[in-house]
Amino acid sequence: LDPVDAATLAEFAKTAGKPIECQAAVAWGPNQPLTNETIIVAPPRKGEIRVKVMSNALCHTDIYTLDGHDPEGLFPCILGHEAGAVVESVGAGVTSVAPGDHVIPCYTPQCNGPSCIFCASPKTNLCPAIRSTQGAGVMPDGTSRFSTLDGKPIFHFMGCSTFSEYTVIAEISAAKINPRMPLNKACLFGCGVATGLGAVWNTCKVEAGSSVAVFGLGAVGLAVVQAAKMAGASRIICIDLNKDKFTIATQLGCTDCVCPTDHGKTPIQEVIVGMTKWGVDYSFDCTGNVEVMRSALECAHRGWGESCVIGVAAAGKVLSTRPFQLVTGRVWKGTAFGGWKSRSAVPQLVERSMAGELPVDHYVTHSIDVEGGDVAAATNAAIHALHGGDCLRAVVTYAK
Repeated sequence: LDPVDAATLAEFAKTAGKPIECQAAVAWGPNQPLTNETIIVAPPRKGEIRVKVMSNALCHTDIYTLDGHDPEGLFPCILGHEAGAVVESVGAGVTSVAPGDHVIPCYTPQCNGPSCIFCASPKTNLCPAIRSTQGAGVMPDGTSRFSTLDGKPIFHFMGCSTFSEYTVIAEISAAKINPRMPLNKACLFGCGVATGLGAVWNTCKVEAGSSVAVFGLGAVGLAVVQAAKMAGASRIICIDLNKDKFTIATQLGCTDCVCPTDHGKTPIQEVIVGMTKWGVDYSFDCTGNVEVMRSALECAHRGWGESCVIGVAAAGKVLSTRPFQLVTGRVWKGTAFGGWKSRSAVPQLVERSMAGELPVDHYVTHSIDVEGGDVAAATNAAIHALHGGDCLRAVVTYAK
């Protein structure tokens, strides 16, 4: 994980412009285990870069698609979107990164084009430059860079596809970071941790002295707790069915731990309103469960409470609440990638982590090395770990 040396750059120079054969964990269909395959990764085309994936953290969104809950899920595909990588080669017209640079692939791109009203606006990070092709599982020109040895194309995923030793991403999806940051930690800023932090700091702008409720204490929820504590929240109420999560939550700043099963049939929103008189100033759903999203809204403070949806719900699920909840002053909002403009913000988050003000080590509960090139075995082990109750992030390291 050291900065790239001359020997590595020389190796990259040998493969630049040529197809690379490498190992990848391929998802052939929903609810099927990933299988290890030798695939061909084509060279990057105009505006694209090819990267060597060094470390990959598993996120629940990968599982959500693998389990068949994603309406955009396409198979066969190469999943993975929370990674640290090194640029191997660049396509025509690429200027922001060069071979040897360390990057975080970001599923929310930042084109910074002069005509992009989204990149120009301080209100959003939702750059739509490559949205249609990314959702269709292909690169911006409408084709895939992955194929089987016999030439069958394999779909991309979220513009990243990092369950592979090499992948091709758009230049506008690559956040260039300080090479001194270990990539097995930096990868956390590619999705979950950055999302939780940004929900607090960007989307809701939680003020000092606020009260906060956090539903779901996975990595995203704990990042919300960490960010709320750093923002100066005076009360942070954490809700989870797994009481084992309360120890780390308390260490990160949680002041009250609530397990819904301890309260019988009383709706959890009533429990929290009872603890606070009028509800909390800010609530965050980090579960993807639409019933929990409703509870989060309904425990928000009368008159000004804000509730932020972070979790991704399964296909076809809809939100419901009484309109009176909004008439009486509550605000329901959502966030994608925590509102961060990826290419400009992720490097800053990495710098803050390196400076010691944003520790992330506690999120990595499981570390797994790829052995003998079997990316799928290591990734399946990470999936198994994530399904257990004691895993926040399982980080798979492909190369040292």
